[in-house]
Amino acid sequence: QLGRAAISVSSNLAEGASLESLKEKKRFYEISGSSLVEIDNQIEISILLNYLDQEQIDKLKEYVISIFRIFSKIITNIEAKTPLAITH
Repeated sequence: QLGRAAISVSSNLAEGASLESLKEKKRFYEISGSSLVEIDNQIEISILLNYLDQEQIDKLKEYVISIFRIFSKIITNIEAKTPLAITH
């Protein structure tokens, strides 16, 4: 599951980057972010099952947090470029 989630992050990021529509880009980047949350969950499960030592846990957590920050900035930048819909 961890491997599939990691592939999903990179695949959706690549697909989103190839799109012209900001709305569609954002959607694929959000899917990537969701898969990243899934990876974080899998790490938590690995901790509970004692599959990882503390050094591995610390490195993975730091990596996941830094990637999530990047996704958040990308999505924020897209939202800033996307015109607001006018509703009546």
